Amino acid sequence: MRETVFVEFQFWLLVVFSFVVPGIIVWLCLTVRAVSRNTVLALGLLLVAVAGFDFYLLQALARMARLTPSLADDAIFDSEVTVGLYVLPALLAGVGINVTSHVLVQHLTDAQKRFARR
Repeated sequence: MRETVFVEFQFWLLVVFSFVVPGIIVWLCLTVRAVSRNTVLALGLLLVAVAGFDFYLLQALARMARLTPSLADDAIFDSEVTVGLYVLPALLAGVGINVTSHVLVQHLTDAQKRFARR
């Protein structure tokens, strides 16, 4: 076991999946001019999956922080500060669910219109 969780692979995965991957997804959403419904649905579901993975990593790092002698990682991952770390995955999940819901509502609205035209 290492002295601190900040050098563990899981910590760097948390950084990548909390900031880099969502940043790329949001950048794609803001720069693309035309996109298919399936792509939007995939991006929404990807945001929800990333949020779930972030949650898992936060739980794993909290467990690991309890076992290390370092007090710095305990202050972040095993204290009241941890609640603040869960805000980002909650935000990602909320946006992902909203995007997914939007695609499903649009699809159902279009399907109702097609049915009414019969």
